[in-house]
Amino acid sequence: MNQIGALKTASLRPQTLDVERVRSEFPALQQKVHGKPLVYLDNGATTQKPNVVIETLERYYYLDNANVHRGVHELSERATEAYEGARKSIRAFLNANSEKEIIYTSGTTESINLVAYSYGIENVKAGDEVLITEMEHHSNIVPWQMLCERAGANLKVAPMNDKGELILEEYEKLLTPRTKLVGMVHVSNALGTINPVKQMIKMAHAVGAVTVVDGAQAVAHIAIDVRDLDCDFFAMSSHKVYGPTGIGVLYGKQHLLEKMAPFQGGGDMIEYVSFAKTTFNQLPYKFEAGTPHIAGAIGFESALSYVKQLGLGVISAHERGVLQYATQRILAIPGIRIIGTAKLKCSILSFTLEGAHPSDIGTILNYQGVAIRTGHHCAMPVMQHFNLPGTARASFGLYNSRGDVDVFIAALEKARQMLV
Repeated sequence: MNQIGALKTASLRPQTLDVERVRSEFPALQQKVHGKPLVYLDNGATTQKPNVVIETLERYYYLDNANVHRGVHELSERATEAYEGARKSIRAFLNANSEKEIIYTSGTTESINLVAYSYGIENVKAGDEVLITEMEHHSNIVPWQMLCERAGANLKVAPMNDKGELILEEYEKLLTPRTKLVGMVHVSNALGTINPVKQMIKMAHAVGAVTVVDGAQAVAHIAIDVRDLDCDFFAMSSHKVYGPTGIGVLYGKQHLLEKMAPFQGGGDMIEYVSFAKTTFNQLPYKFEAGTPHIAGAIGFESALSYVKQLGLGVISAHERGVLQYATQRILAIPGIRIIGTAKLKCSILSFTLEGAHPSDIGTILNYQGVAIRTGHHCAMPVMQHFNLPGTARASFGLYNSRGDVDVFIAALEKARQMLV
């Protein structure tokens, strides 16, 4: 085979993730916990940060620390350029139409609350309905409950089956002309279920409802194209995708954002202020009151660039293999029950061990150097569906390997011997 032929053949081979190289780029993963190498399996709560993100944050604070937009000096101009450059990168990552559709928030929770208290208060009235699913995180339940109580509207809940899959026929039945807004989780943080959000959005639009997608658990594992999904709003957090905490984004269709009133009042969201009247700034700034999390936005861009460089397709394939391997290994342990067995799922392995409390499992695993999450995972209605107080949850990221799974399973077997 000639050199050109060899190159073509190589380009057709599926890419794989060099996990050991990737792991070396995350300083937190190099430490020991209770004398054991750390195996971090709590990515559903927050992900670790690569060197490039940490260095980006340091560089901003070392050299470019200044407020954005209002300064004419060099540091302010550099900070503003980086801050607004991050917005452009996030727009591209989500395939939004315009930077005007990218609103900086503190994270997914604030993004959803922004929609509830800006769009919701103006458009959801007495007798209207808001529809959500049974597998929602509290952040996509409580704001809608509060909105419905205030407006005199009704909150409807689309059920799931015992595999943790949305019952799509029941969801469709609950959609009526009274449905003004639909909130849906893209990937369940408690179950790992990947919902058919594109189809759900199409169904909701058929009755004239506006859609809000909780994308917190999806962005690190699934390529997101908001125009292809045709969602009206999409909420996400940086820290779920290897970026800093305290920063996130609300994507919203421009024509909807234009009509919405500001969520908060203060600096930068104004155009003109007098004691008689205030006029508001243009998009996206009318929703961004006060000094923003400048370093967070710049670090967020760095994290997305890192993920993009590795390739979300490559990451997804790798994580799918790790999840499948972990599922096979854990089912060999007596007394284990997996909670969440949807046909389409990613990243999350929630389970119970007969005769053991989840928090006791987590404590014993911690002493083996294995970090997992235990409890209700801010999804109490999910736990109520399965008649459980909580689960133990291992959640995987791009730096996890089958070797991590082996350590996790060995630690879990030790926990079983101690607790059962």
